[in-house]
Amino acid sequence: MKNNRGLFLTAVATGTMLNPLNSSMISLALHSIQRDFHLSFTTVSWLISSFYLASAVAQPVTGKIGDLIGSKKTFFAGLILVLISAIGAPLATSFLMLLLMRLFQSVGSSAIYPSGMTLIRDHINDRQASALAVLSIFASAMSSLGPTLGGFLIIWGDWPAIFKVNYPIILISLLLGWYMFPKDEKKGGRLKDLLLMLDLIGIAFFAIGMVLILWFLLSLKTAVHLASGIGGLLFLGLFIWWELEVKEPFIDIRLFKKHPKLSWVYLQFIFLNIYFYSLFFGLPSYFQDEMNLSVKTSGLLMLFMSGVSIFVSPLTGKWIDRRGIKQPIWIGSMLAVLGAVVLTVFFVHAPNWGMGLILSILGISYGILNVVLQAAMLKESPAEMIGTTSGLFQTCRYFGSILSSIVLGLVFGKAITAGHLQILGIVLIFTGVGSLLMSLRFTGMLGKTERG
Repeated sequence: MKNNRGLFLTAVATGTMLNPLNSSMISLALHSIQRDFHLSFTTVSWLISSFYLASAVAQPVTGKIGDLIGSKKTFFAGLILVLISAIGAPLATSFLMLLLMRLFQSVGSSAIYPSGMTLIRDHINDRQASALAVLSIFASAMSSLGPTLGGFLIIWGDWPAIFKVNYPIILISLLLGWYMFPKDEKKGGRLKDLLLMLDLIGIAFFAIGMVLILWFLLSLKTAVHLASGIGGLLFLGLFIWWELEVKEPFIDIRLFKKHPKLSWVYLQFIFLNIYFYSLFFGLPSYFQDEMNLSVKTSGLLMLFMSGVSIFVSPLTGKWIDRRGIKQPIWIGSMLAVLGAVVLTVFFVHAPNWGMGLILSILGISYGILNVVLQAAMLKESPAEMIGTTSGLFQTCRYFGSILSSIVLGLVFGKAITAGHLQILGIVLIFTGVGSLLMSLRFTGMLGKTERG
């Protein structure tokens, strides 16, 4: 790394924020796209579902590619794919072409995160947790501000503007990365030989299994596709069998036995995203449908949670750098339980300032856990496959977000009332307690390692 930590992190962070930005920004554009292409809402909603499905599969696959051919190459390839989508989507003459551009956007932005994590792991040796906090700030800001930004862009230039806004972000990341990122190390052998090490059969089993399982989970909100769930389990079973037999596996299944702490990090990250995406998606609907608040007021209330999490993230990074992982992961989990309890008991009767206070507690928890789990994942991952493990980490995010939509469908399916919000709060208490128990298990294993 050339001697400028700030520019290096800016190059990585501007690239990695493209995925959360584009996954959230499109929500307010669906109505305009539906109108222009004369579609049903069910059809146009595939622009969201397909993005999640493709991202969940592409994150570990592109991470593996980065481990083989180099993180800098993979990072730039991802930026180029997003650029193609940003140019092609506004020119789309059919919904099929627009959907294809959206898939390019998903795969490209998915390639950037695991390669960005590898770049940080390999080239930032001092205060790594603080560096991860920068990525967390960018991602959290884009996830929470994406819909608001999308609304302004649509007013300005209709739905094509949400694709064009990627131009300056891509340009900044590309130019800074070209200057700041060191060249990839020679991996040995020709590119063709390296690509042959990709275990294409294992990738195919994984991709088909994941798509079918996620499709089944998404179907739980409407008409259940039982066949997709059975097919998904079958292909994932084939994937596990194949990975245990093949010489150069896509994902070494034995990894989870050799590194049990990493497995606990993945599981807790799924719980974290079930918990907080239930709030990110559910609370705005409650504010507008039950409390009859305006979009502006709802957005301001949500800023108590997202804004506090953005503020807490860099402090958590410094905390981890000084004190390690144990204390932050435990306190973050305790705050998640506390936040769920006060949400259930006090939220529906609280004044706006009281709601803001409760949302701030939740924001502190999210800011801590989001950073500390990334740091824990990076710490527990084998150095030679950080791209793959980072990709799987993001796949856990998508699992959690999809499962949260199922939770909301079950709780808010018929009506959104104060009573239903309290039921959601009870679900979150159990989810938070599960996360707390996992953090205690994880820190207990850390203690054994240190004593050993």
